Amino acid sequence: MSLGDTVLEREVLALFAEQSRRLIRTIAALPPDVGPLVHMLKGAAHGIGAFAVADAAARLEVAVRSGEGRSRALAELQDAVADACEAIEAFLRQP
Repeated sequence: MSLGDTVLEREVLALFAEQSRRLIRTIAALPPDVGPLVHMLKGAAHGIGAFAVADAAARLEVAVRSGEGRSRALAELQDAVADACEAIEAFLRQP
């Protein structure tokens, strides 16, 4: 995606970390329009290779549609986002 541009890569990762934290706070309230928010997070995660986040978001999408297991799926997504953000921050601290 960054075509070897490390500055762009770092910017995209930092932006993902910031936006995913904001999104997960909104998603955690499970508002009526949560489906599109989860889908947006899933797409962004795929775009940067955060596949654990994308997979957890997909599970939450299913849980929201079915009405079953939403709390567990939400907790998994929150954990996946936290792990991804931690990994991104560690990467960004490197020179």
